[in-house]
Amino acid sequence: MSRIAELFKQKNKRVLNVYCTAGFPKLDSTMEVLKALQESGADLIELGMPYSDPLADGPVIQASSTRALENGMTMSTLFKQLKELRPAVKTPVLLMGYMNPVLQYGFERFCESAAGVGVDGLILPDLPIYEFETEYGPVMRRYGLDFVFLVTPETSEERVRRVDALSTGFLYAVSSSSTTGKDTNMSNQQGYFERLEKMNLRNPVLVGFGIRDKASFDVACQHANGAIIGTAYIKALENGKPVAAATKEFLDGVLK
Repeated sequence: MSRIAELFKQKNKRVLNVYCTAGFPKLDSTMEVLKALQESGADLIELGMPYSDPLADGPVIQASSTRALENGMTMSTLFKQLKELRPAVKTPVLLMGYMNPVLQYGFERFCESAAGVGVDGLILPDLPIYEFETEYGPVMRRYGLDFVFLVTPETSEERVRRVDALSTGFLYAVSSSSTTGKDTNMSNQQGYFERLEKMNLRNPVLVGFGIRDKASFDVACQHANGAIIGTAYIKALENGKPVAAATKEFLDGVLK
């Protein structure tokens, strides 16, 4: 059983997935941030691979990605840093990013490197279903990597069920058709969350985009298994406090 499946077997409510950017705020911050998130109560960690044109990301995460690239973060550097991942971090970790840098690195080489350092799964928002089914999905499965698809309020029931059948780990329910970090009113999305809940999907559902504090986390968790926080945590790392202190303060504010 994968670490992600094991997590949801043990805890299927109020699961907190936190996004961070590899190589941010400093090039050598990656492992420090991952350890701090684990120690402060994150159930899952979504580690962003910096890219110069991150389509789904809002300005805060884009800026963190730009800074990480300026710090010198590359795919090769990331995998060197992640050699320390296990067993220091037992929390499930997914790599989130875009196909262009992954293909430049070499897709099979990427999957082999990810599996080799103990990464549990991938989120690649610009990987189409057809290419996943015909070319890339079999490679991921060969290396034991979970893959998470995204759905939005506009996604048809037919497509939701299709990606639910293809996803392993969980389904990423984007709260609104916008970029990360937008101030989405979670209460206005309750109909969408309820619709997903009533579909009795095979995968757990985590809500992302616009989750920033305890109030929005609580609302998202009413009809889903948990939620994903990204922009608000990146902002917390920008305040100049040590990573461990900033992380604990932020996660305490969400979970307590």
